[in-house]
Amino acid sequence: MHLHIMGICGTFMGSLALLAREMGHQVSGSDQNVYPPMSTQLADAGITLMQGYHAEHLSPSPDLVVVGNALSRGNDEVEALLNSGLPYTSGAQWLAEHVLPGRRVIAVAGTHGKTTTASVLAWLLESAGLTPGFLIGGVPRNFGVSARLGDPKAPFVVEADEYDTAFFDKRSKFVHYRPHIAILNNLEFDHADIFPDLAAIERQFHHLVRTVPSQGHLLVADEQPALERVLNQGAWSPVTHFGDQVASEWQLVLERADASRFQVIYSGDKHSQSGGGQEQDGVVEWQLTGEHNARNALAALAAAHLCGVDLARGCAALARFETPRRRQEVRGEINGIQVIDDFAHHPTAIVATLKGLRAATTKGRLLAVVEPRSNTMRLGALRERLIESVADADGVFWFQPAGLDWSMDELVATQGARGQLFSDIDTLVAAVVTQASPLDRIVVMSNGGFEGVHERLLAALEAAKEGKRDS
Repeated sequence: MHLHIMGICGTFMGSLALLAREMGHQVSGSDQNVYPPMSTQLADAGITLMQGYHAEHLSPSPDLVVVGNALSRGNDEVEALLNSGLPYTSGAQWLAEHVLPGRRVIAVAGTHGKTTTASVLAWLLESAGLTPGFLIGGVPRNFGVSARLGDPKAPFVVEADEYDTAFFDKRSKFVHYRPHIAILNNLEFDHADIFPDLAAIERQFHHLVRTVPSQGHLLVADEQPALERVLNQGAWSPVTHFGDQVASEWQLVLERADASRFQVIYSGDKHSQSGGGQEQDGVVEWQLTGEHNARNALAALAAAHLCGVDLARGCAALARFETPRRRQEVRGEINGIQVIDDFAHHPTAIVATLKGLRAATTKGRLLAVVEPRSNTMRLGALRERLIESVADADGVFWFQPAGLDWSMDELVATQGARGQLFSDIDTLVAAVVTQASPLDRIVVMSNGGFEGVHERLLAALEAAKEGKRDS
């Protein structure tokens, strides 16, 4: 079967394309923005990529068109599709109908941390010899691809997004997955382009809760008022909490401030066997930093435990876990200056990333390069929180992308000398390189390609290094 995927370079749709290719389908796809790492792994899989959205991309006619949620009415290729009478579906529905049936599905949901948590979980299952399938909104470096079918008898891990499904299906994507285990990591306001308020997102999360069977399981982060409001609407599955609270069945205790080493305490089995009590079940020492990542790992350990993975073995496996692409990924180091790529784009995620890196940065400065590119940021929602989100950075280089519906000048001006605003990438790169010194760490935060700023920074740092050597 020939599948044509519209919006193929999106993290979800690109992963879907890999699964379809692995199943033996001929796959082509179109997208407005074709850039690595997704474009690279798609091309490596033998998938034909087409730039832009045009009617001719549907000729010769594919057997089925899978439409990404980034496309809407008025798009040339969408209009050609509807006029052609070709069969079409959404990515989430195709996954639910062709990949997930018969699998033990584990859905990872939440405003933040889905990619890291899903990547950790897939690695824990892999380390235990279960050969899981997965679809993740990023590229886990332990696997090198963002999706695979895995063993049909093994669990399937899916990153479960609350964003809407398609222009013809406005339900959240995750209601299609019908998981046996659902991880609810956190919940706060986001996606201002489709949700009017937090209560609207909570309703969608409750739709997900409604699909988990009574013999399934809900793993819910503690100290999350919005998630508790979701549960208060009704829950028909066993609920287990995880986090840093003593009352939670799964608890982490940091042994280092940067969260690169922490204790894992599980009291669930002990409560049933001996009436309570806690003891240290394992210690995790790994490459990641930040308490938010430790919580992600704790959620993954809890889900893996439900799948029969020994807890001590799981903790040990995390020492070999590599950060997914674009999640605190070190892209290079020139003259003692690190360039780090991170997907953080929501103020809460920016805070968590910088807090973790600050605790791990014992020498040199922490310089943040931030592009507020998401739909929520473009509309100006949460913009008042942006400045406070970078408090842990020694210097901040803000980029105002084209199409932002508001000016950042006034906000950045409140930072004084710590903050600088740019609308040209080359000027921004030159400013960062001029100010960076050996032992500094430059963390770039955006949910897009950011005009290749990472490579430009590394090239400019190398040129500056060579220039100093020549002089």
